[in-house]
Amino acid sequence: MRGSLKQKIKSIQGLQNLVIRLITPARNPRPRWWVRNILTPIYHKKGKGARIRRRSRIDVFPWNRFVIGRLTTIEDFCTINNGSGDVILGNRVRVGIGSVLIGPVTMKNGSGLGQHVFVSGFNHGFSDATRNSSEQPLEIKPVVIGEESHIGANAVVVPGVTIGKRCQIGAGSVVTRDIPDFSVAVGNPARVIKRYNHEKGKWERV
Repeated sequence: MRGSLKQKIKSIQGLQNLVIRLITPARNPRPRWWVRNILTPIYHKKGKGARIRRRSRIDVFPWNRFVIGRLTTIEDFCTINNGSGDVILGNRVRVGIGSVLIGPVTMKNGSGLGQHVFVSGFNHGFSDATRNSSEQPLEIKPVVIGEESHIGANAVVVPGVTIGKRCQIGAGSVVTRDIPDFSVAVGNPARVIKRYNHEKGKWERV
């Protein structure tokens, strides 16, 4: 459902509504059984040796990408949702038990989440105070987690954040701004407390 077919469906409102009803029930963001068990394994890319534990909830839709690289693991009780944007997991990525990824999110090669980490690429709009925020347009801001960076248990990464290469984010941190490469960040809001000095070959406090 990509390219010209996708654009045609979007351009015809009645057809678009029919396709959406076939894919997901009204007022229920989870894809129907046939999408989860028949379409998703065929349509979305899964690398060699990648594993999705049986007790995870994989709510992925055909209108956005869901890509899992080689040797990547999604542990039990995770929720993955690409309804609002692509979810791209590189090679050797690990999504820890109970974590939640809501696209658009990209996790690059070798990165990982601890247990119960929440990462979202959108916020519910609330600019119109006269309407329920669930009825307002989403504010979509992609999240990127760099190569070989790791996010500690119970951390939150908010929309629009880019975490650089080989960073360490402390458990329970709330990441509200970009984190540069080779940094250690902790707290709420998370702040950088160490940077790696390549010339001296050691981590230094900042």
